[in-house]
Amino acid sequence: MKKTIVLLLLLFPFCLAFAQMIKGTVVNDAGIRIANVNIYIDGTKTGTTSAEDGTFTLNVAGKNLGNVIFRKEDYETFVTPVSGVINKTLKVVLLKSNDIEEVRIVPYTEEAYTNYINYFLDSFIGFDKQNVKIKNQRTLKFSFDKKTKILKVKAPKTLIIENKNLGYEIEYNLVNYSADFNTKIVNCSGTSLFKETKNTSKTRLNRMNAYDGSMLHFFRSVYSNTVAEDKFIVNHVVKMPNPKYPSEEELKTLSDYRSMMTNAKVANLPENIRDIAARKSSESPYSLAIVKTLIPDSEYVKRDNHEVVFSFKDILQVNYKKFDYELKGKDVVKSNIPVVQTSFLYPEGETFEVSKDGNISNPDLLITEGEFTKNKIENMLPLDYQLGD
Repeated sequence: MKKTIVLLLLLFPFCLAFAQMIKGTVVNDAGIRIANVNIYIDGTKTGTTSAEDGTFTLNVAGKNLGNVIFRKEDYETFVTPVSGVINKTLKVVLLKSNDIEEVRIVPYTEEAYTNYINYFLDSFIGFDKQNVKIKNQRTLKFSFDKKTKILKVKAPKTLIIENKNLGYEIEYNLVNYSADFNTKIVNCSGTSLFKETKNTSKTRLNRMNAYDGSMLHFFRSVYSNTVAEDKFIVNHVVKMPNPKYPSEEELKTLSDYRSMMTNAKVANLPENIRDIAARKSSESPYSLAIVKTLIPDSEYVKRDNHEVVFSFKDILQVNYKKFDYELKGKDVVKSNIPVVQTSFLYPEGETFEVSKDGNISNPDLLITEGEFTKNKIENMLPLDYQLGD
């Protein structure tokens, strides 16, 4: 059944028109005010909760392309763009979530949890499981379709993630997670609120290293028109078919053979089947070719007054020479030995507005590959992070 969220807007008096805030009341569909609703700007440290009478006030700094999230367990999460509700008084109606889940063809089981928890953690959290942990990870639900080889994960509860390295606790609302084991593509989306738990010289150093050369760093450079000055090198790349990868006809032959032999024992595979399977496993369907180096940002950025728009029809390769920050006594210095990091961005003709804080509109539509894909939870910083914080 389609659910409807009601959002009523009442303009503030003119005298408050320049205040950067969002305020209002949260109620249920019976008009009863709801206390302790988490209200936050997605991906930041900016948040509050509704009071006993359902009222709230949320201060917002500057122009923000992000979303304001209204989140409470057992209620449908409500999301709306910050830009549409700044300096307005809201009446937000939250509906009770549907306790009857859809029938699943592939059930979530304890076996699925055991088999796939580490794969999920590696691709979602990162590899430092000792210092970055989901405190309530047993609430996760897993399913795996053996036919399509697609893993899906749901989180009925808000995930509480502790990142000791960066000194944050993150309340993460996992909206979608799926991993295609055939293509190795992971799709993940969610909303997050950061709470600082520790601020020491070590955590500040770790944050600086997480930020330097990251996608957040790159898009802040795009906004400020300092891509070259900040030492990012951007190249124009196109996809080229890989002649060694099996053709569509060969892939169909392989698929038909596997279907035919599903329940049969085969001692020796036919030579042609073995060859197709080997090339499918070892080769990529395409290769990447650089057609132009050191392209100016005018080829993928358009500027109109204070609006910055990012778009490109092909692929962008982003290279960055990273020098890690180190502590020498009480001083923070850069190391002498750099590591060259390479990332790929696939805008695919989509248009993304870029904000000063490095956020982009419709981030789920931008496909990344390479170093930028390593910006998982273990290296994720709030959008309101400033270098040195």
